[in-house]
Amino acid sequence: MKNYAKLIKLTLLVVSSTLMFSCSDDDSPTQNNSITDIASENPNFSILVDALTRADLAETLDQEGSYTVFAPTNDAFIDFLDANGFESLDDVPLPTLTQVLLNHVVSGTNLSSGLTTGYVKTLATGSASSTNTLSMFINTESGVRLNGVSSVTTADITADNGVIHVVDAVIGLPTIVTHATANPNFSTLATLLTEQELVGTLNGTASSPFTVFAPLNSAFDTATLNLYGGLNSTQKTAVLTYHVVPGANVLSNAIPSGPITTFETGTFTISGTVITDEQSRATNIVATDVQASNGVIHAVNQVLLPNLD
Repeated sequence: MKNYAKLIKLTLLVVSSTLMFSCSDDDSPTQNNSITDIASENPNFSILVDALTRADLAETLDQEGSYTVFAPTNDAFIDFLDANGFESLDDVPLPTLTQVLLNHVVSGTNLSSGLTTGYVKTLATGSASSTNTLSMFINTESGVRLNGVSSVTTADITADNGVIHVVDAVIGLPTIVTHATANPNFSTLATLLTEQELVGTLNGTASSPFTVFAPLNSAFDTATLNLYGGLNSTQKTAVLTYHVVPGANVLSNAIPSGPITTFETGTFTISGTVITDEQSRATNIVATDVQASNGVIHAVNQVLLPNLD
């Protein structure tokens, strides 16, 4: 648990921007060096600037404040449009475009020297929650990787109102599966979801939002893996879906006490941060509130087991 707490802790180095003035003897106007100004002057960001303008966000990033922007290049936007079947930026629904752009923005001036592996909140919201903004998983084990889909290629372009890090792919709104695959501590779970063909379910919106109690890799000890390996396919699916509560995005401050009905139609009981499954095994909730666009993840230190008769 201590190792995981260390993993998800994101220590952000917030530094004050240095305002640069270019004044002549005749008191000419101050020269702006905002995030929007820098992006507008770089031809590799022309699609980003067009997108910000269409979403009425260019003015926001031109004003005083403190923002970190992970800025996709034109090539990254072209790939995003192609992958999602859009012929042009104008074809992207405006609400979607706005939230995708906000998913690239983090409050504060976070230089690369202050980024560590763990979660940070973006300014975007998904359909699952209007109050808990989306989580972004930053992995610094080899460079800086964002939600497992985009890498920083140029860091620390400083502006009057924050900093720009150039990225090589648009960071789409993360699903439950996005976060399961991006965080190495969930790699075993991600593999099992793929094997049981549950990725489509937890990537989608049917029965969403989901509240997922996701076992860490350490929860799949030898005994648990041996037990799981001896189950048939139907039972394996039952075990995995037993960790999913459909139709609710329940944050840690609102987790109810008592029996909870799961996706698998089984139940477990929650008391505080302890879950008791149908086999009377106690499991601890060890990390909370990883927000996805279609639900929320809370990490647990043991695999929950339903009755498998």
